[in-house]
Amino acid sequence: MDSLLLYFPLGAGVLSLLFALYRVLWVGKQDPGSETLIEISHAIRSGAFAFLKREYKILAIIVICVAALLVIGEHGATRLVALSFVVGAFLSGTAGLIGMHAATLANSRTAQSARTGLASALSVAFTGGSVMGLSVVGLGIIGLSGLLLVYTAIFGFEIMTLKETVLPIINGYSLGASSVALFARVGGGIFTKAADVGADLVGKVEAGIPEDDPRNPAVIADNVGDNVGDVAGLGSDLCESYIGSIIGAMVLGGAALSVRLVILPLVIAAIGIIMSIIGTFFVRTKEGGNPQNALNFGTIGASVLMLVFTFPAVWYLAPRTFSYENISYSSIGIIIAIIAGLICGVLIGMVTEYYTADNRKPVIDIARASTTGAATNILGGIQVGMVATGIPVILLAAAIMVAYQAAGLYGIAIASMGMLATTGIQLAVDAYGPIADNAGGIAEMAAMEPEVRERTDKLDAVGNTTAAIGKGFAIGSATLTALALFVAYKETVGLTMIDATRPRVLVGLLMGGMLPYVFSSFLIGSVGKAAFSMIEEVRRQFRTIEGLLAGKAKPDYVKCVDIATKAAIREMIIPGVLAVIIPVVVGFFGGAEMLGGVLVGVMISGVMLALFMANSGGAWDNAKKHIEGGAFGGKGSDAHKASVIGDTVGDPFKDTAGPSMDILIKLMSVVSLVIAPIISR
Repeated sequence: MDSLLLYFPLGAGVLSLLFALYRVLWVGKQDPGSETLIEISHAIRSGAFAFLKREYKILAIIVICVAALLVIGEHGATRLVALSFVVGAFLSGTAGLIGMHAATLANSRTAQSARTGLASALSVAFTGGSVMGLSVVGLGIIGLSGLLLVYTAIFGFEIMTLKETVLPIINGYSLGASSVALFARVGGGIFTKAADVGADLVGKVEAGIPEDDPRNPAVIADNVGDNVGDVAGLGSDLCESYIGSIIGAMVLGGAALSVRLVILPLVIAAIGIIMSIIGTFFVRTKEGGNPQNALNFGTIGASVLMLVFTFPAVWYLAPRTFSYENISYSSIGIIIAIIAGLICGVLIGMVTEYYTADNRKPVIDIARASTTGAATNILGGIQVGMVATGIPVILLAAAIMVAYQAAGLYGIAIASMGMLATTGIQLAVDAYGPIADNAGGIAEMAAMEPEVRERTDKLDAVGNTTAAIGKGFAIGSATLTALALFVAYKETVGLTMIDATRPRVLVGLLMGGMLPYVFSSFLIGSVGKAAFSMIEEVRRQFRTIEGLLAGKAKPDYVKCVDIATKAAIREMIIPGVLAVIIPVVVGFFGGAEMLGGVLVGVMISGVMLALFMANSGGAWDNAKKHIEGGAFGGKGSDAHKASVIGDTVGDPFKDTAGPSMDILIKLMSVVSLVIAPIISR
């Protein structure tokens, strides 16, 4: 009877994909604009898919190699981990591909709709973003519930079978999604920020031409980057976060020896999908209204509805009492844990909005600091990023304690579900930002009316804030999910405690604390090297193509796209492989205790770095937008030039290194969990 419940999340996933299909068809029917708009949009789309084709070829080789190693390293039924791995990798990559298809379809249509007004432009951009949001959750839950149906049909549905056979095999699904997500996020992030930094520093600062000016050779590469990094990479990233949080809760449900607690996370996720679909209808605004309020109304509305419908699901499904580590908990405790996670996620979003919104004091202070130069702008952004770690960490700590007291370690895992159950609409809001950014670039390149760019800039400024809020959600859920996966790892290898006074554990803690910094160094250095090549190419074209700056000749856009593509593909390999190999090396040569220390260390320092980089980068970006809106001298002023420099520093922070931290934390945890049965022997 319980096995029939798996058809509910499967059905919700199918519904989500069908609604996403309806949405993308609606976007396709909107006016794409003039021939010039269509031509520019086609160039961006072609560049984005060309990059993705080359990136996915590399990823396919990596996936095949890892799957082969899993088959060789495992035995018997556990060889199915390789199948789960391949399915997770495929669906994670597909989620990014679908999202980019919708985004590149919506960008010129958003620019054209901005001619009519802000409300219609918001509608097109958000609808395009919702395609990715609903595709990610749909694919994620279809793959997970589908694999569960297959494996339970083979091995059975008894709790010990689930705990000892099925769930360890399912861990491979999360491993596949995490692996692709990391490479996609890193590769896309390097591409987009190399192009962005090159376009801004040479175009806006040196040449004094506007952002997205068609005379800038890097401008197409910059807009391609928005899609491959902030859409395709983001889609794979959130697909991995979503899958990881569900599996983490399922594993701890198995540890509590309850079939119902294993199924419950999937049911909650299915309810979240349906509520996300309903929430998309709440996102609408009147002409002259605030797009941020419309987006907030949709996400908060979906969250409230999810809570309302989750109560009866938990009451019906969860056992009235269950035991974990010889302590009894009730189903009411599970509801409290879900509420704790949801409230924590909403509050982290509100705190992030305060520190990164262009009309809030922290960002205005950074903009004001820009009047005295780039140094004070950068100092202001660093200060905001550092202080912005405080309240979110306190909120996470409070949510962990409340969830633990309410439902034990299972409560912590289910709290992450509270955060990510409405990923469908959260990701839609997040993905809307790059579409709005692309629309502004296309409007500038096509020389559309000034009011069109003003409207797209307003949407883009809100998009910067929603992106930072989305990163806050991802970081918060990553912390809770990594903690749940760590507990599952600890139980699998048979560790009763992690004693920090033991040398092996202390060494592991130090190594883990160091890894996010070294990992970030790789990524920021990669952006720097790629940006250097881009800057040299843009300067060369300005210098050698006669009449380019006068607007009498066209730049070579393809060359800049090619530079960013080669750099991203080349530079993504080492950090991506290291994240997978390090837990294996430490586990086999340092032992289970040392690896446990590494996981704790990487989680703590990774969370801090991720919060710092996401908030400082978002604040720098919107400080620039605030000045471009006319404050402190406006565009072309010394303050504006200083803010552009600050923004280029923040670009790899918020869009390359920062978002990769939460994937790094979870990927290392999942790899450790997959190899746990081997190193515990």
